[in-house]
Amino acid sequence: MRLAGSQLRCVRGGREIFVDLDFTANAGEPVAVVGANGTGKTSLLRLIAGLIAPAGGRVTVTGGDDDLSPAEQAHYLGHRDALKSALSVEENLAFWRATLGGEATDINAALGAVGLDHIAQLPAAYLSAGQRRRLSIARLLAVKRPIWLLDEPTASLDAGGQAMLADLMRGHLAGGGVIMAATHLPLGIAARELRIGATA
Repeated sequence: MRLAGSQLRCVRGGREIFVDLDFTANAGEPVAVVGANGTGKTSLLRLIAGLIAPAGGRVTVTGGDDDLSPAEQAHYLGHRDALKSALSVEENLAFWRATLGGEATDINAALGAVGLDHIAQLPAAYLSAGQRRRLSIARLLAVKRPIWLLDEPTASLDAGGQAMLADLMRGHLAGGGVIMAATHLPLGIAARELRIGATA
């Protein structure tokens, strides 16, 4: 599988964030999107995920499902954890699995993989920042999608959580998955850099 962007242009709030941006991300070869604050790392991931429209250019996937858009084949893990505080850990994951659709896996197995199976019935309101991050990561496992778009994925994770995420990323890549991660911090895996620079 190959995820690619061609001549991408992004405008937010009347300001050009980046222009004529090209990239490729191949299965098994992670890409770290790096650059100073405000240069468009998050915007690029959100554009690929279909959350914002490009002002120019296009995103394509080859070797994937031709009936699905790139966004429909991707998971976007934002730097904020999208959880419902009143729902339990398990209920949050069940909600996302139902919402995202696709090939579903066992919720308990996903929670176990991120070390949260022992608190599956705990309301999300009681989770620490690191536990909230782990629950968001479990979403990547609860519904199988080949493209992972990760925005500051190691934020709030302790050393054990970072090692767990690195193992999950290695497993995803070994299975033919694609990973693009915007980060200021080490990912815990070797990755090719895509550097985004300011245009203004």
